[in-house]
Amino acid sequence: MTAESEAVLRPLPLGDEVSAPFWEAAKAGRLDIQRCRACGHWNHAPGLACPACGSEDLGYETVSGKATLFTWCVLREAPAPGFRDMLPLIVAIVELAEQPHLLLSTNIVGAREEDLQLGLPLEVTFETVTGDCALPQFRPVREQA
Repeated sequence: MTAESEAVLRPLPLGDEVSAPFWEAAKAGRLDIQRCRACGHWNHAPGLACPACGSEDLGYETVSGKATLFTWCVLREAPAPGFRDMLPLIVAIVELAEQPHLLLSTNIVGAREEDLQLGLPLEVTFETVTGDCALPQFRPVREQA
């Protein structure tokens, strides 16, 4: 089985009118998050109105890609065939640096389970799943040389 056919066995996100800019940015290697133009509040998951002020004047801006580990769980059994080679799979919620409680669900890659701890500094990386789909994932911040 090829990597491309294995990837098809994984569920892929379906962007809609509201979330399409998030997924397009991910394909380009950027983490763009919805932001209210009226009050500046960051919003994820994307919505039709700002949860802070109710404005419908929303856009997307590129964020730093820095985050901390908010919570996680470890999957030891594949939830679908396309995940078999990824076990154990660390599924997490990270808090982006731009705003308290700006949370994103993701996978943690490049980390051992025993090294995980609340508040662990993380940085975004992108997994190209297919030619049309890239997923933002997070890894521990690499030591600066």
